[in-house]
Amino acid sequence: MSEIEIRNLTKKFEVKGNPVTALDHVSLNIEKGDIYGIIGMSGAGKSTLVRSINYLEEPTEGQILIDGVDLASLKPAELRKKRSEIGMIFQGFHLLEQKNVIDNICFPLELAGVKKKAARQKAGELLKLVQLEEKEKAYPSQLSGGQKQRVAIARALATNPGILLCDEATSALDPQTTESILQLLQQINQTMHITIVIITHQMSVVNRICKKVAIIDSGRLVESGPVEKIFADPQTDAAKELLLEKKIRYSPVTALDTARKVRIVFSENSAYEPVIANLILKLQAPVNILKADTRNVGGKARGEMILGLPEGKQLQERMIDSLKENGLAVTEVKEDV
Repeated sequence: MSEIEIRNLTKKFEVKGNPVTALDHVSLNIEKGDIYGIIGMSGAGKSTLVRSINYLEEPTEGQILIDGVDLASLKPAELRKKRSEIGMIFQGFHLLEQKNVIDNICFPLELAGVKKKAARQKAGELLKLVQLEEKEKAYPSQLSGGQKQRVAIARALATNPGILLCDEATSALDPQTTESILQLLQQINQTMHITIVIITHQMSVVNRICKKVAIIDSGRLVESGPVEKIFADPQTDAAKELLLEKKIRYSPVTALDTARKVRIVFSENSAYEPVIANLILKLQAPVNILKADTRNVGGKARGEMILGLPEGKQLQERMIDSLKENGLAVTEVKEDV
């Protein structure tokens, strides 16, 4: 059974008298113990979706089930208890500035009625987990962004949640700090067996840590599945745009027709073969390498390239067929994304 089951979820708002559909019949299953990514561009509906999972946003239509329990069926006290089993961290950290680190972590425990001594003991254990024992008396203003997020993670874990929701939790951090936070989340998932849902617009975050991913575009679920499969062979324009992430930096070579562009992803078997050199020798035609990169996808290095193909539809098709025969995933790049 899925730990989180989202059934036909729709959320509508009214903005200045006009109806807005933030989520449009979204259905997802998130298994217990998963690190699940939900990705989309700004305004796609990601944050509305994550706030719906713990019923901070009540759906207009559809259901949210946690461990088979429909949250709409719960009384207010029961819903509060269920929410205590779902931790949440945010891009903006949301720490209490007037409280020091250990008191920030103790705060949800105090609200839950835990005695002060037990709360501080638990907070101390969590500070050790996030490697901030020496900062227990520091205030948020004295911490770096990464340290603030570690405190926020410790606070979210204070009530022993089974689920941790991360809403753009690394978006405000530099790459090195982002990597350390992702390593921490991975450790928490593996050692504490907590299901983690990561909301982000960064495909690099999904590639690095998530096992499965759902892509949201204009409030609709357009693609979902294992991260490695979608990385290698995206089916929708939204997925392709998110995978490319940055504008292609074109080669200064202008003699080649780059009206047709393809993205290729190297499999483990093809990674050691001179595929492009062999292609040029075989077909006696040049290929323009517009972009080349290596990414961490689920702990594995996966190479990708954007190629500009020469003129001639028949030649282009022969090149694409040859690339596929060599075990590469090939997808069209239609726009300068």
